[in-house]
Amino acid sequence: MLGLLSDLPRKNCWTIAEWAGEATPDGMQHLLNRAKWDADAVRDDLRDYVAEHLHDDQAVLVVDETGDVKKCSHTVGVQRQYTGAAGRIENSQVAVYLVYAGRRGHAAVDRELYIPRSWTDQPDRCQAAGLSPDTAFATKPELAARMITRFLEAGHHASWVAGDEVYGGNPKLRAALEARGTGYVLAVARTHEVTTQAGKSRSDALAKELPKRAWQKLSAGAGAKGQRFYDWAYIDLPSTAPGHRHLLIR
Repeated sequence: MLGLLSDLPRKNCWTIAEWAGEATPDGMQHLLNRAKWDADAVRDDLRDYVAEHLHDDQAVLVVDETGDVKKCSHTVGVQRQYTGAAGRIENSQVAVYLVYAGRRGHAAVDRELYIPRSWTDQPDRCQAAGLSPDTAFATKPELAARMITRFLEAGHHASWVAGDEVYGGNPKLRAALEARGTGYVLAVARTHEVTTQAGKSRSDALAKELPKRAWQKLSAGAGAKGQRFYDWAYIDLPSTAPGHRHLLIR
């Protein structure tokens, strides 16, 4: 791993082995080509390690996706799709990640590869790439729910879950978190409709109707240029279900 993170101009088994002080590349080649290991078992070990060493009673889970640009058409899950790494639509592979974040630091603890319908609708293509031919399509929020469930059912704790509009706009993910009694702060589009005591309204319309006294200037945390101050307000949302719901506006 240190070799991959080094400033070597070229990274392969030969150069990394030499950088690590090995006499031959045999060990590196064995690791990549012949060694048998369980990726999910490694994931579980990593998750437990992070939860132990970064333990924080107020830690939160963050879900987000990122992409890797690919030039081929055979890499599992690849298709033309938006990737934040490039900031545009590219031929890429996208994965959803789960991050444990607390006062002592943050680290990724799980991942799920996003397999588009262009793959799951073609069993032969899946099988040729090493996937089960009956691989079912799952949305990014469904993958997020799968990882959150895995983390919590392993006996670990998180105060709440955070995510952007991809996840906040999905009612099934919100319902799954509420069913578990897990709190969340998930972004929604300004066009998202919520029900208040006065009826149903768009989020941006509610923000415009708030009086000045409803806003508070608070920091969202330290940034590269100091504290990141924003004006905040929140609106109570009535509900017959257990718990409390608010529309938080920044």
